[in-house]
Amino acid sequence: MAGVGDEEPGLGARLTGAVRTVWAKHDRATDGWLPLWRHMADSGAVAGLLWDRWLPSNVKALVAEPLPGGMDDARRLAVWLAATHDIGKATPAFACQVDSLADAMRAAGLDMPGRRQFGEDRRKAPHGLAGQLLLQEWLTEGFEWPKRMTTQFAVVAGGHHGVPPGHSQLLDLDSRPELLRTPGPAEPVWRRVQTELLDACADACGVRERLGDWQSVRLPQPVQVLLTALVIVADWIASNPELFPYFPEEYPRSEAERVAAAWRGLRLPPPWTPSEPGCTADELFAARFDLPSGARVRPVQEEAVRLARSMPSPGLLVIEAPMGEGKTEAALAAAEVFAARSGAGGVFVALPTMATGNAMFPRLLDWLDRLPLDGLEAKERSVLLAHSKSALNEHYAGLLRKSGRTVAAVDQFGDGGETRPSADARSASAELVAHQWLRGRKKGLLASFAVGTIDQLLMAGLKSRHLALRHLAFAGKVVVIDEAHAYDTWMSTYLDRVLSWLGAYRVPVVVLSATLPASRRRELAEAYAGAAQSDRDGYAGLAAAEGYPLLTAVAPGTAPVIGRPAASGRCTDVRLERLGDDLGILADRLAGELADGGCALVVRNTVDRVQEAADLLRERFGAEAVTVAHARFLDLDRADKDAGLLERFGPPGEDGTSPKRPAGRHIVVASQVAEQSLDVDFDLLVTDLCPVDLLLQRMGRLHRHDRAGRPARLRTARCLVTGVDWETGPAPLPVRGSRRVYGEYPLLRSLAVLEPYFSDASGAPEASGGDAAVQLPGDISPLVQRAYGDDPQEPDAWVEAVERARDEHERHRAGQRRGADAFRLDEVRRAGRPLIGWIDAGVGDADDTRAGRAQVRDGEESLEVLVAWRRADGTLTTVPWLTEGRGGLELPTDAVPPPRAARAVAASGLRLPYHFSYPRVLDRAIEELEELCVPAWQVKECHWLAGELILFLEEGVDENCQTRLAGYELRYSQTDGLRVVRNGADK
Repeated sequence: MAGVGDEEPGLGARLTGAVRTVWAKHDRATDGWLPLWRHMADSGAVAGLLWDRWLPSNVKALVAEPLPGGMDDARRLAVWLAATHDIGKATPAFACQVDSLADAMRAAGLDMPGRRQFGEDRRKAPHGLAGQLLLQEWLTEGFEWPKRMTTQFAVVAGGHHGVPPGHSQLLDLDSRPELLRTPGPAEPVWRRVQTELLDACADACGVRERLGDWQSVRLPQPVQVLLTALVIVADWIASNPELFPYFPEEYPRSEAERVAAAWRGLRLPPPWTPSEPGCTADELFAARFDLPSGARVRPVQEEAVRLARSMPSPGLLVIEAPMGEGKTEAALAAAEVFAARSGAGGVFVALPTMATGNAMFPRLLDWLDRLPLDGLEAKERSVLLAHSKSALNEHYAGLLRKSGRTVAAVDQFGDGGETRPSADARSASAELVAHQWLRGRKKGLLASFAVGTIDQLLMAGLKSRHLALRHLAFAGKVVVIDEAHAYDTWMSTYLDRVLSWLGAYRVPVVVLSATLPASRRRELAEAYAGAAQSDRDGYAGLAAAEGYPLLTAVAPGTAPVIGRPAASGRCTDVRLERLGDDLGILADRLAGELADGGCALVVRNTVDRVQEAADLLRERFGAEAVTVAHARFLDLDRADKDAGLLERFGPPGEDGTSPKRPAGRHIVVASQVAEQSLDVDFDLLVTDLCPVDLLLQRMGRLHRHDRAGRPARLRTARCLVTGVDWETGPAPLPVRGSRRVYGEYPLLRSLAVLEPYFSDASGAPEASGGDAAVQLPGDISPLVQRAYGDDPQEPDAWVEAVERARDEHERHRAGQRRGADAFRLDEVRRAGRPLIGWIDAGVGDADDTRAGRAQVRDGEESLEVLVAWRRADGTLTTVPWLTEGRGGLELPTDAVPPPRAARAVAASGLRLPYHFSYPRVLDRAIEELEELCVPAWQVKECHWLAGELILFLEEGVDENCQTRLAGYELRYSQTDGLRVVRNGADK
């Protein structure tokens, strides 16, 4: 049972008589079955193989630490817990479920009532809970363990179906012993069978002689979680009949042959085991990244590698540096060093949105292609794109197609289920695979390398079923958190709790931000270090640390270390001006600024303001001179928009030219999508007022690249701030939409710290002004720290308005914290405290679903639909304008659509705006969309569309498509995206 090739007799050879009739699995279709002893042996053997060949070494080391026998004890314990996890199936409450198998057990002396005789009482003894009580009883009666010491071990059996039991469940079952053993003559037979199985497992797993030493062990809660997760994985593999066939077997095998065939068929890629790079930072970056000829590593990147190498042990590394400094490359380089030093077996990169995740995924693949093979026998590394639309990403879809194969047992020298690396795979690098078994909502994150939205990480702090699996996934990786400044109080409440657990698992974490408030820097470090450590000297000073760029290193058990690398030397001076919030003023100003050509970016805080501005600017400058970008486009249309923006406004080519950049004047009107991920460069910025860190992000799109030929008037970088009533008193008043999105207080604080920088249209400082330019990156950190600090920044006349806004802001943040706490995981408790009730009052099986994601993000519930086209004759197609041959594909209503057409619809997702977030409107919209359901598409063969809400557009006027939903008229165009008006509102 300890692994393939063991010489110890198998579990089955140790058992005779009634115990061999106890069953664990049954297939009603074939009447095949699996004896309990067989499944216990399979599970233990799989756990041993997972331990030896799949589990990262840092996870194994953490499990071994509290055990007196170290790594040897840890392996024995893991295998034993996996072998015994289903002992609760040797009870009447479970065994009565299949009449024919129950009759065979009765004939052997294991009498039991029928299923109907038990009635609802049987539900009080789910086999996991029953197994926990039997295991505790066996330890106390057979080995004289104190009962309180047994629970921390036995809870693994109790929680192997994803939810550790609560105290009330234990008490209920403890008072119903007839569910565990039938009273009367059969009771001693049941007791003997249960004891025989547990005794045989103890002997086969080699733990009998270790139990005496283990009874004084106090397992830390993170270790209990990891052992539970390992048992779940082993159980799922051992329960797969394609790998472990039911009896009677078509091809009988010995116990060792059975396990070996299953493992060959599963072919799980091993963990990443890098060696620490011994080269210089310049050499490391040249080897891992596609750098331009002659490029040198930047000081921030060099310092990140130095700190990763010099920390006493890997821990938390926070990198604060300007946009465009190569923070992502610095994080991946640090991750490689951390993984080599810690034994982590992979990397997870968390980003704010699906769009930023999609942009990061090919960069990760390119980095993985450049990593050394690190001795991989299979030359495979498992990879995942972790968000709800990952299958629509072309890079990930390509991996899925290349990696497709059957998971089934493979006899030695057989070829069933095997695949060969593709012919075009580089011989010098590992093959990247989206492993078949590691797909799906629960198992996906167990892949070695993953890119995903921040939700995937935050849900490690959400009380939900199978949470232990998510913890195992992150415990074995280096975690990279990008754009840490982008998360509000609600999300930060979850992030802090997750960081506390990651710190307890000793997971190396790299946090990236261009604009991180000092108070938030301290909170992140304290959350990771834990309460006891963060009380020590050094943490209070993190909030006062100055410098930019700034790196903070937190190693377990030591004081934080600060690194202050030099800036890269790139610098942009940005002049600020006020601009009235009138569309006529905006158009007039742009006409003057772009008189000699040039490209302007106009950023608005709401989509409605984007569309209003675009309408007027098109009237003034012509439709060809205005581009719109926001989140209210179909997914495919938005991807095309992003690609078009990068093509026209992205970095110059290697020859320094930008042939696709508009030769004349051009205006891009965008929402906040312009803040993140897009490497675009404009000559002039007009932006609604927003919190200062986001405003600085927007300024980063000004003169981002060295570019010859900017019009003379636009050779000075300028930012015009609008979205404010500048004339109101006593303080300026941001427009309503901006106050709704950000709150008034952060906007007033932003305005207060920027007040000294405003100049008039000639570039001269205003009467209240001082310096006439914001220096990027030099002023980024000082402005952010002042805006988010506690010291007053506002003019005296604003004090009353700011205080009123601050009170409302604090009430809102307190409400966010309370809301986040409702389903937030508790902090790590003392060692030895069992996981009883660990996820009580949780969200159930809602992780990584729309409901689960809503729990870790604050905001009104939104509705996402897929969009298709209804012709005038009533027939259905994909929307006609899709590129690459995906437009206008027929969608039959009496059959499953062809895969290409169905996938095109699935890629045409659209998130409906706030109008549909109000409960009554939301319910009405869902009801109307469900009436449009096509029954022929609601089958498993139509996995792209089954269960989805589909909105059918029809041809409208003025090149718009239209439909009606829940009292609103919806109009859609490729140029403007979705517009929503109440029925009859414009008549």
